[in-house]
Amino acid sequence: VKPPDGGWGWIVLFGCFVITGFSYAFPKAVSVYFKELMKDFHVGYSDTAWISSIMLAMLYGTGPVCSIMVNQFGCRPVMLIGGLLASSGMILASFTTNIIELYLTAGVLTGLGMALNFQPSLIMLGTYFDKRRPLANGLAAAGSPVFLSSLSPLGQVLLEKFGWRGGFLIMGGLLLNCCTCGAVMRPLDMGMKRKTEKAQDNTTDGTKKAKKAKKKPKKGKKLLDFSIFSNRGFIIYTISKFILVLGLFVPPILLVNYAKDTGVPDTEAAFLLSIIGFIDIFARPACGMVAGLKWVRPHVAYLFSFSMLFNGLTDICSARASNYTGLVIFCVFFGISYGMVGALQFEVLMAIVGSQKFSSAIGLVLLIEAFAVLIGPPSAGR
Repeated sequence: VKPPDGGWGWIVLFGCFVITGFSYAFPKAVSVYFKELMKDFHVGYSDTAWISSIMLAMLYGTGPVCSIMVNQFGCRPVMLIGGLLASSGMILASFTTNIIELYLTAGVLTGLGMALNFQPSLIMLGTYFDKRRPLANGLAAAGSPVFLSSLSPLGQVLLEKFGWRGGFLIMGGLLLNCCTCGAVMRPLDMGMKRKTEKAQDNTTDGTKKAKKAKKKPKKGKKLLDFSIFSNRGFIIYTISKFILVLGLFVPPILLVNYAKDTGVPDTEAAFLLSIIGFIDIFARPACGMVAGLKWVRPHVAYLFSFSMLFNGLTDICSARASNYTGLVIFCVFFGISYGMVGALQFEVLMAIVGSQKFSSAIGLVLLIEAFAVLIGPPSAGR
């Protein structure tokens, strides 16, 4: 069915906005609790960083499983189950007594739940938008900074009023909103099917039989298409993203604790993530609009390459940030480059493999990136 580029697609876009916000911002926002966890469980930087890393690794590493489930059952049922799992993980985490139990609940269970929401929402967005897809991807990606700039201060407030256990419990309740977002992911062909059936009520029996024959699903449908590995562009994209992701999530995860250790007050340290989020809010839609321009869209891969280079150089320059002002300046430039990467990464992938193979491609890419996500932040913490 031809993408409508609007209509119910805007509701789907909003759902994708919320899901993207939770999926990317949540693993970084929980870092405001790490200082208390370090005290309660007598662990160090690297040990607490594993919580966010496992969460992100599950988000990425279960990509092929998500692809198979979506191809088998559809997006909506998978997302509803994911929302329940994500919420259950944080609620159970509030009752844990050691760091290993936190890895299993907040890390594995919540990460798996968010994965079962994130990938299907992107697939649904791709089916509803075509001409406006760069803009739609940019707006959906803006969910990450919006949620990061709000969840980080919220986490600090919850930590001060209810402790980390109460904060985890309340955040588990917030994750139930993922179920609502899953419920609005209506398959695109449902509305079209109803209109077709109404228009053809008076047709002959022969026409109806022909229509039913056309509707029969093709046999031998692939659950996961490995033929995309013959695409040279896909190989280059996968290698470059693996290298990028090794360091991409290190600053947001470790920044708050680093600032606290240099003497920055807790509230101001948590506010650094809000600065990144606030800048990112404008960077992602703006970059999506630029990528959608007629003279830019055919060369969007080069814009993505520039954004990766910009992000890396920003990290290198951060070594000169020795006080709070320096950290704020770093956060501004990191927010811009981080937003550009976030807005373009899936648009470029879809441009390389096409919408038909996107479900399998994103699953395999996320699986490969999972290894980089898993080892990056803990290595940096050590």
